[in-house]
Order: sequence, then C-alpha cells, then structure tokens
Amino acid sequence: MSADLFESAACALAVTAEDGTILQVNTRFSDWLGFCSAELCSLRFQDLLTMGGRIFHQTHLAPMLRMRGSVTEVKLDMLHRDGHKVTVLLNGIKRVTADAVVYDLALFGTTDRDKYERELLNARKLAEALLQEKTATEQALQQAQAELSEAYAIAQRRALFAEQMVAIVSHDLKNPLTAIRMASDFLGRGERTAKERQLLGHIGQSSERAQRMIDDLLDFTQARVGQGITIKTAPLDLHDVIHRAVDELRVAFPTATLEHIAEGRGVACLDADRVQQIIGNLVANSVAYGDLQQPITITSRIDDNGCEVSVHNYGAAIPEPLMAVLFEPMTRGTDHGSEVRSVGLGLYIVCELAKVHGGDVAVSSCTAQGTTFTVTF
Repeated sequence: MSADLFESAACALAVTAEDGTILQVNTRFSDWLGFCSAELCSLRFQDLLTMGGRIFHQTHLAPMLRMRGSVTEVKLDMLHRDGHKVTVLLNGIKRVTADAVVYDLALFGTTDRDKYERELLNARKLAEALLQEKTATEQALQQAQAELSEAYAIAQRRALFAEQMVAIVSHDLKNPLTAIRMASDFLGRGERTAKERQLLGHIGQSSERAQRMIDDLLDFTQARVGQGITIKTAPLDLHDVIHRAVDELRVAFPTATLEHIAEGRGVACLDADRVQQIIGNLVANSVAYGDLQQPITITSRIDDNGCEVSVHNYGAAIPEPLMAVLFEPMTRGTDHGSEVRSVGLGLYIVCELAKVHGGDVAVSSCTAQGTTFTVTF
C-alpha cells in the first residue's frame, strides 16, 4: 500500500508484529486515541484495549489471526489517552513478508452505527409496546363484546318473559271481566234508582275500557312473542262494516260527534273484526287528543285500485319529535285524555293490523287542517 493511501485512508490503520507490537499507524489512528505516532509505535496493540478487550484479544482475537489469518468486524473497546473508551470495529488479516509475519488492522468508528442500532432497538421496543397495547385493547374489546352480548341476551330473555307474563295475565283477566260485565248487565235490567243506574253505567264504561286494554295487550304480545297477529279475511262491504263500527263507537264515546263518509263502490277482502278494531283505535285516539267541539270524520273509500279508511279530527297538531315514534308500542303524546286512552298500544296495533292486511298506515297533522290517519289495504 502506498504511503499516501495508507495515511489518507477513511479508517484507522495499523500494522503490528506477531506479538502485537505496533509498527506503523496512520494519522486517523493517532487522532482517535490521542497519541502521536511515535508514542504508539512503542506500545503493543493489546495495551490500548480495556481489560475486557485484552482478555478477548488473548483468548480469541490473536489465536484467530494466527490460525485463520483474518478476522472481520470484531467489536472492541479501546482506551483514549485521557481514559475514555473508544468503541471500534476491527478487521484484520495476517500478512507474511520475507522477514516476518505482520498483521494489517483496519479500525472503523461505531458512533453512527451504535446510534442507528439504538434507534432501531428503541423503534422495536416501541413497536412491541404498541403491539402489546393493541393486543390488550383487542382483548378488552372482545371482553366488552362478550359482556354486551350476555347482557343483551339477558335483556331479551327478561323482555320475552315480561311479554309472556303480560299475555298470560291479560288472558286470565278476561274471565273475571266478563263476569263483571254480565253481572252489570243483569243488574241493569231491574228497577234501579238514578244513582244506581249511574254507578252501573260507570261500571259498564270501565269494563269496556278494561276490555279494550286487554285486547290491545293480547294483540301486542301476539305480535311480539307469538307468530304475529292473525286475521281471517272474507269478501265484505267495507262501507257497511265501517257504518256499523261507527254506530257502536257513538255509544262508547257519547261526548264525540262521529260522521261517516262512504266513497266508491265494490267488495273488499278483509277481516271485518280487525277493520272495526282499527277504526275503534283511531277514533279513541281522536277522542283522546282531538277537539271534541268539532266532528270526527271517518271515511271509507273503495275503487278498482284498492280500499282505505281514514279518521280525521281537529285540534292541536302532533309534535314533530313524536311523529318518528308515533307507532311504537307504549308511546303516548301526553297524559291528556288518559280516561279514554289505553296503555299506549292503539296506534302500534293499527300499524300491525295494516301490515297483516298487506297495507300500511300514514299520518298527516297540522294545526290548520287537523290530524288524519289513513290506513290503506
């Protein structure tokens, strides 16, 4: 190697004798360790190592150079003149000359490499921490989902049990209620004072209201727990069915003025009892929330395209927030009219009855025009 190339090399270079005595160094080697070239040439290479480095040199480095003739990227800690450590990577080869055996050593600084390795290690630790956090989060999410599923299943079982109990209790209430109505009718046939007839009238009205509540509850549980509300359709005169229903409702709601309008002609295939139930629920709703100083209009329409019934009343408009949940069970606008309303199932049952007839129910409501419920079959 030329003297210029040796002196200007990008790494620290040294040539030692077989026993480690330094024969030649370049300027970079001297600068790294803080010694001048003359001082270094009076020392052995192993004298510049830390205690651990000297042991490694004696047990591994020197034997490998002698036996294999080379070493590659051996990491060593050398001592600077002022005592601080200088970590280097050493490459060495054995060279046989005519006069002796020498070792050519090349030393590379590890500062940048160590920094990179530390950053790589820190990045790995961060990645492992993030992975551990992700795993813990996923486990917590799975646990939360399992708990939520279990809570939902429990809630479903409780709701089903509650609805089944409602069905059972509602069914069992029909018998004593029927007995009350029969006894009231029987007592009303005899001679009674005005006060007694008034009380019997109250009993009859209350039992009718209780009967409607029980019917609504039974239909509700049938829709939610059973196979759905059942119907028995048959050809019928829609206008006649509505007319008879309105006549009965005039007796049930004597304070209201009920008007029936029939439009069109034809035969419809519907369940007469269920159609009357629809009208009854819609009229009860109008009596509860409408203006009874003005008539409630029940309209039946039939043509070649189908048939529909509608119930219109004047009064305050339905609040906009209530419109979205109007047909949900147990939904009531206000406590006003609670004496004629049931348990908040009337409109829900109307919607369900419209569906089982293959139809739908719609509502429009404003202060000027009033409120109209329209059931299309």
